[in-house]
Amino acid sequence: MFTGIVEELGHITEVTPLPDDSLRMRVRGPLVTSDAAPGDSIAVNGVCLTVVEVIDGDFTTDVMRETLERSSLRGAAPGVTVNLERAVRADARLGGHIVQGHVDGTGQIISRRPSENWELVRISLPPSLVRYVVEKGSVTVDGVSLTVTDVDHDPDGTSSFGVSLIPTTLTATTLGHRQPGETVNLEVDVLAKYVERLLEARGES
Repeated sequence: MFTGIVEELGHITEVTPLPDDSLRMRVRGPLVTSDAAPGDSIAVNGVCLTVVEVIDGDFTTDVMRETLERSSLRGAAPGVTVNLERAVRADARLGGHIVQGHVDGTGQIISRRPSENWELVRISLPPSLVRYVVEKGSVTVDGVSLTVTDVDHDPDGTSSFGVSLIPTTLTATTLGHRQPGETVNLEVDVLAKYVERLLEARGES
């Protein structure tokens, strides 16, 4: 489990294709690797990945086809900056919200609107995820826990949501420089999905 509070900005240093449409990725992250060991979990842009090896501030991890199909890691390349977070300890404060690191899909940044003390960002929302995203609810964008400011449904059937980024988020995460048209990973609140499944089991819509 994670909290969506990014600990470090790292960068991909190496990408090696593997059989079955998978790859091995090496990521630079001195902070998150300071106490990491093989088998530990580290979230990379919101994707929970298992550490294979730790060497001098870098860690390697294998990325399977399922992950590549569902997340922006399909565009992984050396030099790309990524958000990093270690799995949360049981005795730590839950600063963001419950994040699994299981990306539900991707969206695209539609627009950015700077303000004096924050920046308003609008992100497209895949149809399959619309019912899980609500105003003032939680959403994870590239591994960052954010509060939804509004959800918009256009007449053409497309949907989007807004988030407000404070100066800390702009400087401490990759969301500070993501531009319109770029793809971001989305994870909705897992509690909403469990509630939906329980209601379906009871025969309620």
